[in-house]
Amino acid sequence: MIDREKLEEEIRQVAYELYVKSGCIEGKDLDNWLEAERIVLARYESEKMSKHSETDVEEKPKRKRVTKKVSKPKSKCKGKGKKS
Repeated sequence: MIDREKLEEEIRQVAYELYVKSGCIEGKDLDNWLEAERIVLARYESEKMSKHSETDVEEKPKRKRVTKKVSKPKSKCKGKGKKS
């Protein structure tokens, strides 16, 4: 589970970085916050997915090899029953 205080602090830092990169434009604090939230949550989601994929690979059981039975070729004779 994500520590809420740590998450909020990270969002705050990214929002400030966005503010500075955009030229310190006043009045865009909500836009910067929402964009920072999206960036940080996407980062956490991708980390979560990569951790799951690593454990999934290790936990998957190996599949048994299935051999297909080969049937005998059909007779090319058109007659029914045994030949004498």
